[in-house]
Amino acid sequence: MFELVPGLAAKDFVVDMKLCRVLFENNHLYPWIFLVPRREKVKNMTFLTMEERLQLMREIALCEEVICELFKPAQTNVAMIGNKTPQLHVHIIARFEGDPDWPGTVWDGHKETYDPEAAKALISDIKRAIMIKMADGRFCQH
Repeated sequence: MFELVPGLAAKDFVVDMKLCRVLFENNHLYPWIFLVPRREKVKNMTFLTMEERLQLMREIALCEEVICELFKPAQTNVAMIGNKTPQLHVHIIARFEGDPDWPGTVWDGHKETYDPEAAKALISDIKRAIMIKMADGRFCQH
């Protein structure tokens, strides 16, 4: 049975993909999502099969494209850091020149939450874009 650790469980749900659950980080300064493989007790990629690792890469690529298309960032940051959250999760963060933490990292940086209605609309936009890309077949398992 797949369960999110408390820190990830507090994030907003976007959509389930073939392998990963997509979650939303409510930070207006940085459009930011997480991909969490829906597998029990997975701390890092060594806990995944090779096919699951490949699927994770497909889903990261799909979601990074969505973030780029929706937000037009100067850079995307894609990272797997599990020091504080002991469950494999991948951050995909849109970064912009001149954002409050540019060019440094966002870890323990600035945070401003979205208005609840704006967050809901953005989650819907991200979900819709992911669903469209999943349906086009380009990121399907071969």
